[in-house]
Amino acid sequence: MLFSSITFLFYFLPVAILLYYACAWSRKVQNGILFVLSLMFYAWGEPKYVLIMIGSILFNYLMGIGVHCCTMRQERKHARSNGSVKKLILVLTIIGNVGILCLFKYSNFLIRITNEALEGRHQFESLSIVLPLGISFFTLQAMSYVFDVYRGVVPVLKNPFTFGLFVCFFPKLVAGPIISYESMREQIYERKETFTKFSVGCCRFIVGLSKKLLIANQMAMITEQIFELQTHQNIPMLLAWLGAFTYALQIYYDFSGYSDMAIGLSLMFGFMLPENFNYPYISKSVSEFWRRWHISLGNWFKEYVYIPMGGSRGNTDQLVRNLCVLWLLIGIWHGAEWTFIFWGIYNFIFIIIEKLLHVDKKTGLSPMYHVYTILVTTIGWVIFCSDNLVSAGSYFTNMFTLKGGFLSSTALMFLRENFVFFVLGILFCMPIARNTNEHIMKRGKGTVVLSTLYPFAMIGLLFICITYLVNGTYHPFIYYFF
Repeated sequence: MLFSSITFLFYFLPVAILLYYACAWSRKVQNGILFVLSLMFYAWGEPKYVLIMIGSILFNYLMGIGVHCCTMRQERKHARSNGSVKKLILVLTIIGNVGILCLFKYSNFLIRITNEALEGRHQFESLSIVLPLGISFFTLQAMSYVFDVYRGVVPVLKNPFTFGLFVCFFPKLVAGPIISYESMREQIYERKETFTKFSVGCCRFIVGLSKKLLIANQMAMITEQIFELQTHQNIPMLLAWLGAFTYALQIYYDFSGYSDMAIGLSLMFGFMLPENFNYPYISKSVSEFWRRWHISLGNWFKEYVYIPMGGSRGNTDQLVRNLCVLWLLIGIWHGAEWTFIFWGIYNFIFIIIEKLLHVDKKTGLSPMYHVYTILVTTIGWVIFCSDNLVSAGSYFTNMFTLKGGFLSSTALMFLRENFVFFVLGILFCMPIARNTNEHIMKRGKGTVVLSTLYPFAMIGLLFICITYLVNGTYHPFIYYFF
């Protein structure tokens, strides 16, 4: 079920809110309702795959219990054998979770590689499996819980339904933000619902919905046409660059829009989720860009992969190794295709160069660093969104050579017909609205007018979104497929 759908907006969400607040007398009942609603939300599109998510919940819940029991015995008896069992359980946790990902996400990719290596001597048939939505997200969250119990960061959960709510809470279920149990533990039973939270959540949801429907979907239509055109012929350089930039805008507004909706929905139910984006396109280095983009994923890999390997400590060789492994895993996490692996290596190359040159420590960087960052990340998005490396290479040929010419009447037509969307897309990549609001609040002038007009602006924006939703085409969230 999509957040940006009639079914969700007019049926699921109102029913969920009514049921939740009708049971305000019991936090446990409210949590139970959210857990059941989350399972229904996930099962709406693919009922059979909800069993995989339930299996993941039970598996990681039991692994957490096992780690806790070993810890208790170790503390009482000081037995080394319990420490070994505890490590074994942690290894089994990793194998079990990674194994599920490999089966559903990477098995056909591995079969294809094997068939290519055998050069026709023996061919394995591809498996008829479909990638369950959000499996990469809820698997990382479940694993992080077991890791934190192992490290003694959080207490073990005795109630499997509470753990289930943490893993499958529907606002963040299929595309994050990825959060740790530590950040959500107190909120599960001690959160407070207020009118302010609910109203802010509604506004945040409308902003995210607007990003998706009014900008991301418009950019998607242009991107699809340009990329489809280049599969049949060489396209002009100007048109190729336009397609790359529209995809850069599309994926930002698509994913940040989803994150805004997830944060807004959570606030409606009293939960506060962490921010997932911080205006990444204002960055002046690739390293800074990835600290601002998909923050929760970066924090997960930093906490559970990069730092345990040694992080930035050690000599240069160790730094290179750690960053290489980190970005290779991030690339693989995004998808089962060589393009994602090369995309990860591509980002690693620029980040390690910046680390060695200490770019982030240089103050007063010129605007050229901002231009450099935009170009590097935009070129990287072409690799990311291409079906395979051959397609990416073909597209780069159009971007960097004049095989298809330079000027393009088609590109000018797209710019002319979508001028307003391009202007909005570029403007809201920058913190203009946030800074303007902060300036008004600090000076105290216009605060009353702003607070009066803001609700009407949100209602108007929601009405426009619904109009586009009714008349628009189907564009699922990009990160649903990861």
